[in-house]
Amino acid sequence: MRENPYREDREELRELLRQYNNLKEGSSHSFIDEDSFERIVDYFDDRDDLSAAIEAVDFGIEQYPYSSILQIKKADLLIATRHYREALTLLEKAELLDRTDINLYILKTDAYLALDQQKKAAALLEEAIDTFEGEERIELLFELADVYDDYEEFDKVFNCLKLILEQDPVNEEALYKICFWTDFTGRNEEGIKLHQQIIDEHPYTELAWFNLGAAYQGLKLYEKSIDAYQYAIAIDEKFDYAYRNMGDAYLRMRKYKDAIEVLQKVLELTRPEDVIYEAIGHCYEKLKNYAQARFHYRKASHLNPEDSHLYYKIACTYMNESHWESAVKNLENAMRIHRSKPDYNFALAQCYMEMGKTKEAVIYFSNFIKARPKNIKGWKELLRCLYLAGFYEEALEQVYNASKNTGYKPILLFYKSAIFFALGKSKEALVQLEHAMGSDPKLLKQFIELNPSLLQSQQVVDVITRHKRK
Repeated sequence: MRENPYREDREELRELLRQYNNLKEGSSHSFIDEDSFERIVDYFDDRDDLSAAIEAVDFGIEQYPYSSILQIKKADLLIATRHYREALTLLEKAELLDRTDINLYILKTDAYLALDQQKKAAALLEEAIDTFEGEERIELLFELADVYDDYEEFDKVFNCLKLILEQDPVNEEALYKICFWTDFTGRNEEGIKLHQQIIDEHPYTELAWFNLGAAYQGLKLYEKSIDAYQYAIAIDEKFDYAYRNMGDAYLRMRKYKDAIEVLQKVLELTRPEDVIYEAIGHCYEKLKNYAQARFHYRKASHLNPEDSHLYYKIACTYMNESHWESAVKNLENAMRIHRSKPDYNFALAQCYMEMGKTKEAVIYFSNFIKARPKNIKGWKELLRCLYLAGFYEEALEQVYNASKNTGYKPILLFYKSAIFFALGKSKEALVQLEHAMGSDPKLLKQFIELNPSLLQSQQVVDVITRHKRK
């Protein structure tokens, strides 16, 4: 047994380089074998001295003109220096000498891809796969998957990974990759069958259980996906992605307490992430625990202070509690980052309306409408704001603008009727109410909410009763 193999190897390399320099200078008739030339080339290549590496490989080929290994080495260096066509010519020569070297096909593939000839690269690998077995075949299948990815034959990427797993069911790289491609291609049913077969043979493969869960989740079979993730966690209790996906599944099933529990586990296992805090905040918001929702949204915003949406979500929790001033502060923070976001303008307008600041509310409702002129929601709130503030003439003008932009929605007939009543124009108001009830009587509730005292008018009651009989 050698006492210091690293030192001996270094001494051998030093002697090789001395012999090589003598050979270059012609000062001695040193003999360097083929393997040693390969080692010298690797020495220069490892130090990124590509010109020296090419010079060394040329010396080697001069000494050993029938060495496929040295010719493949030179092709590799030519590809590194972007001489792709020269590399392909050299690889053709090398192929005549030895067709069984896998590097020959990998380097040809690299050259074809660099020349934007993906179909040639794919055809080469498809043919080569049948001539190799074991690890080399798997390596070529990974190469082929990358080629298919490059020219967007995504189903064929999935097929390559499936072939790898049929040969090597616990190949980690393939298991990691196929999870994404199953979801991306929508081939969840195949993914389920494939991973069930793997689990039957290798029941303690946590990645297979995880992928099975992800495939079920892709089909919205959330209970089955959760079962699969729980098996993955039973095998590896620190499998944070299984907890993460399980949290998403519980969330989609509206099991918010369970979602919070597993998402908290993600925070214990990994570095804190804004998306996890935000998801937990969302669960608490759905449970109407607005204080806890705010706490987690703030945690998320500390990690990602440039995400305006988090300030908006904090504002929404305050709005749900009718804390309008606090909501306004957070909406202003959101709008410092993204001023023109329609939803932020809409929420701010709602706050100002609730605070009795009609002028400010009108400004921000108008901003929303400018961004989304066909969205009836903005027009409805603007009209409601103007009506409740007593600006009936302005409200009537905006009803006509709303009709032009939204295509004469039935709700606008109800609003127009209410405005005419407020202006003392009962005849016009009743005509509009007749049209509105004839168009969509289900919207009557919104008409009454605008001004409940309208039901004190016998004429209004008569119109409503007549249409209800119909």
